[in-house]
Formats: sequence, structure tokens, C-alpha cells
Amino acid sequence: MVKPLKNIRVIELGTYITGPAAGMHLADLGADVIKVERPGTGDPFRAFKGGLYSPHYQTYNRNKRSIALDTKDPADLAVLHEMIATADVFIQNFRPGVAEKLGAGEDELRKIRPDLIYCAISGFGTSGPSRDRPAYDTVAQAASGYLRLLTPPSNPRVIGPAIADAVTGQYAAMACLAALLERSQTGKGRRIDISMLEAMCHFNLDSFTHYYSVDEVMGPLSRPVVSQSYTFECKDGKWVAIHLSSPTKFWEGLLAATGQEQLTEDPRFAERLERIKHQDDLISHFTPVFKTKTRDEWCDLLLTNEVPHSPAYDSSEALEDPQAQHLGIKVEAPSSELGTFTTVRPPYNFDGAAEAQVLPPPVLDEHGDEIREELARRKAS
Repeated sequence: MVKPLKNIRVIELGTYITGPAAGMHLADLGADVIKVERPGTGDPFRAFKGGLYSPHYQTYNRNKRSIALDTKDPADLAVLHEMIATADVFIQNFRPGVAEKLGAGEDELRKIRPDLIYCAISGFGTSGPSRDRPAYDTVAQAASGYLRLLTPPSNPRVIGPAIADAVTGQYAAMACLAALLERSQTGKGRRIDISMLEAMCHFNLDSFTHYYSVDEVMGPLSRPVVSQSYTFECKDGKWVAIHLSSPTKFWEGLLAATGQEQLTEDPRFAERLERIKHQDDLISHFTPVFKTKTRDEWCDLLLTNEVPHSPAYDSSEALEDPQAQHLGIKVEAPSSELGTFTTVRPPYNFDGAAEAQVLPPPVLDEHGDEIREELARRKAS
């Protein structure tokens, strides 16, 4: 299969999500990503639900090799530095100043590999009044204004996955790729600093654009109202999602699919701006309508009438959809820990070929001896 980064080596001194996610994206593209972990316990995410192979750890650590090093031990620090001499990219996601205490600060590593791409991920940046504040996903979502776009207006509570962590890792990987491209032309390395706050503010760009352009503070219902997006529960308790957008034909298709053509005479729904204004009324009208048929029955009718829709799947259903199966999104690999490791393949296709091969996340120090032997051979040659 195509592995564009097959000649790139990445040393990842990352924990939890942001650093490991960045490393995973590069590993998915074929880079040799070596995950450096603490002896005995490893990445704290390993033991998030007991043991050393939690689902949380598995999510962001496939396609990597693992070596356990205590960089406070001079011998182990020497091994890290030997690896740096062979590396193209170094990733860490500690609070500012911690990497330096571990012998992995930029100045020290650049003495070993002058053209190194050094990627430092933090919560709030390397300077400023919030520099040393602890930051986790919810904190970054809140500080960037994004959390308010997810929180239910009534009964406020945090919902959804660790978006800020995952997004920051993806931005970090993108920056590493740009720096690698530049280095191929100039021969010079770069230091990349990216904070969760900066990443999430950029990810939240749409809401800032609305505020600075039209003085509108967006909320969790702002986009769904304008885009005319709905989720309805069906007779069988399953959900269907509909996105009408602005073309009139989609509204007319919904009316035909549901047998509600009489709504064209209702002044609340006669044209798009009125439907936007009366969205609560529209939802109240259609809620009992969708309770009259199963999800599959509604999907057939919506498809026939060319209404943009999808079953609102949960994780047990989505990858079993015929289109997902056709695209081969679900992939598997033998695993010493699980028997079979099942995951989602990278989304890109190069020259029409998807990357379906995956390595399961490594057990702690799984490749320690192998990596040390590689370093010894390099030293001897």
C-alpha cells in the first residue's frame, strides 16, 4: 500500500490524546513512529479503565512502536538521544518547561539533530498569564467558545467526545507535514508550538466570523436552524437525520415523503425564512409523524424523494452500513491483547487505493529490544 512517509521517523514523547493523536496521523501515513513511555506504567491513558490497554489508549496509538525509557536515568536518556539522531520529527505535549526537565527540550535535541522538526503541544501556549494552567479537553473547548455551541440551552452539561484533544493533534500533524516539506527544500528544521486554545479557536472560526461580521453570537441551535437540520425518532425507537439546506426541492421532497403537502398552505412554513423562524413549530408537527413508521421505512421514502438524510447511527451500526462496508472503512488486524484489533482506517485514498493495513497499538515496551538492537547496529556501522 502507499505510505508517503515511509522514510520518516517520529519520536513521540506524548501522553493522553493530543501528542499521541498527532503521532497516529503521521503513523497512518507510513512514518515510523516510536512511542517513548514510562517504564511500568506507560502512557497514563493505558490504565484509564484498568490494565494497560484501555480503549482510550488503543484509539490514538495504532501503527506505532513502543519503548519504555526513564529519561531521568542517564542510560535511558542516552537511548532517547540516540533515537533523536535518527529522527525527523519529535512530538511532546507536556506543560511548558517539563520537556526540558526530562532531557528533551528543543535546545538539547537540536544539538543532536540540527534539522529536527520539534513539535511542542501545550494547553495555553508557551507564554502569557495562562501559560501554566492545567488544560484538558473540556477546558480548551470552554476557553475557545466552542463548548457553548454544544451545550444544551436548558440543563447545561458537557456533552460529546474529546473534540479539542483530537483536533489539536490533527492540526499538529498538519504543521509537522508542512515543516517536513519545507525542510526538504531548505534543509532546515522548525520548532512548532501549538496550543489547544489556538487550535480550538481556529476550529471555532465560523462562530467568530459571524460575531465580527454581523455581531451575532452563535449558540447550539444557530446552525441547525439556518441549515434546517432535524433529528426525529421513528416508530422503532431509532433516529433519522435530515438536512434540507436552502433548495426548495428538498422541503418539497420532505412533504411528499411524509404526506404533509398541506403545509405549503401554512404561512409558518410556506417559505424558508418563515420555516427558520418557526422551527420549533415545524419540529413539533413532524415529531409525531415520524413516530408512525420505522427508520428503514422513512429512509426508503426520503431516498425516493431525494431528501438529504441518513439513519442516525450509533457506533454499533455505522460501519455496518452498505456504503461503509463498500468503502472498507472498518479494518482489522491480529492482536496479542485482543485477539482481533478492530478500528477505522485512515480516510484518504492515494491513486484510488485505501490504506487497509493496520498494526494494533503496541503493548508497553513491545519494541524496546528491537529498537535498541537497531541503534546498536547503527553505532557499529
